This record gives sequence, C-alpha cells and structure tokens, in this order.
Amino acid sequence: MRFKGTDTYLTSESLRSAVDCALVLQRPLLVKGEPGTGKTLLAEAISKALGLQLLTWNVKSTTRAQDGLYVYDAVQRLHDSRFNDHDVKDIEKYIKLGPLGESFSAPERRVLLIDEIDKADLEFPNDLLHELDRMRFRVIETDREVVAKDRPVVIITSNNEKDLPDAFLRRCVFHFIDFPEQDLMKRIVAVHHPDLNDRMIDQSLQIFYELRALTRLRKRPSTSELVDWIAALKAAGISTLKLDENLPFLGALLKREQDLQAFAETFGGGKRTRA
Repeated sequence: MRFKGTDTYLTSESLRSAVDCALVLQRPLLVKGEPGTGKTLLAEAISKALGLQLLTWNVKSTTRAQDGLYVYDAVQRLHDSRFNDHDVKDIEKYIKLGPLGESFSAPERRVLLIDEIDKADLEFPNDLLHELDRMRFRVIETDREVVAKDRPVVIITSNNEKDLPDAFLRRCVFHFIDFPEQDLMKRIVAVHHPDLNDRMIDQSLQIFYELRALTRLRKRPSTSELVDWIAALKAAGISTLKLDENLPFLGALLKREQDLQAFAETFGGGKRTRA
C-alpha cells in the first residue's frame, strides 16, 4: 500500500516518505517531536487518507503491553456473583479488549495510534514489539485465540522525554516532526480562534516565537499553551500586546520558575537584550 494523502499535516516530503516507507515495510512509524507539533493529528490524517478506522492507545507510566491486548475484570465478576442476579459462568462477558487486541480482532485493517510511548517503563517498547510481531494472542481465562487478519498501521509517538531501547528503534521507521513555522501556526490558531483578527494573531505569534527563541528557557511554550494564552487574552478583552515585563497572563506560556526569571532578566525594566 502506498500513501497518497494530501492533508495539511502531511505536506512535508520527508514525512510523506516516512509514512510510505512504514506502509511498504509494514513497520511501526515512530514519530518524535515537541508537544504541539501535530503527532496525534498525523495519525488522524493517515487514518482519514487511507480510509481506515483509528484506534488510540494512550500510554501511561503503569501501562503494560498486556493491557493493550485485553483486560479481565475479575473484580466486576466477583461483584456480580455476590450482589447481582447475573450468570457469571460466561467469563467472556468480563473480557475487555484493549486497542491492540481490537486491532488484531477487527475484520478489516485498522490504524493504531500508540500515544506517548516514552511515558511507560523501559520494558514496554520491546514487549510491545513482541506482541506486534506475533500478531496473535490467547485469552487465558477462556482459552480463546485471537489471530490478526491484517497487520495494523501502527503510529507510535514520543515526546522524547526518555531514550527508547536500541532493539525497539531498529524495528521502527523514524521521523522527527519540527515545530510548526509561523505560517502553519497561524492556520492552527485560526482553527481554535476563528474570530480572532489578523492584527491580534500576528502580535501574539510574534511574541510567542520570540519567547521560544530565548536560549535560557528550560521549557519552551508549546502550541496548546499558545492557544490557551490567546483564549485568556480574548476573555480579558486585550487587543494590543507588547513584549515587556507587563506581558499579560505570562503564566499561561511559561511554566517553570527559572523560565520566568529568565524572562524578567531579559525583558524587565525595558531591557531587550536577547538571552
């Protein structure tokens, strides 16, 4: 299968090539980038372009590969056996497939987004690839075997918060998404704030990118923080912005004490020396 999508989030030739490579090799596509660079939207765009249903698996620090296959709700079964008039002999009623299990059991191919894999422990990536290689699993409680008819299109995202195992990286197609340029960001902001006038958009974006250019920042503001900041400005009726020590709602953009200090030293008291 070759990728023919024309979505805004897939206009980069290198990104389109990475998607195409992952489809041809039937390998997971590992996408890294800062929060707000459109990693999740990429999976949605691929799903739409291929005409396939999207399943999403939001990874947490406690997530195990087994959780993506299925979960047996023994607690609910015990509860039903004690307090309800239910037939608890049918164990299948207490088996809930996870996103990975759903993608294997589906009658047609699915797109599976495994979001923020770097949140899980170090064993999770290799365990995940093991399950993807097998393309089948057995529900121990019922002895039912689920065998995938088609290999899902797997998109794995990472915010680059921790290194992933080399063995895992060797089995993936990799792409790094750069932070959106100002023109693309303007279109993104317009989606969230369609009634914002061009002058306010231009002022807020100029300030946003100047803040991101400060080399002393430990955490640069992301797209979601820009969208929230603009929402606060609109709610307060602010129509003119100036990058100085009185910049309104600065806490919506900068979230670390060190970054607030760097801002104060750079723009406080009328100073405009770049940090």
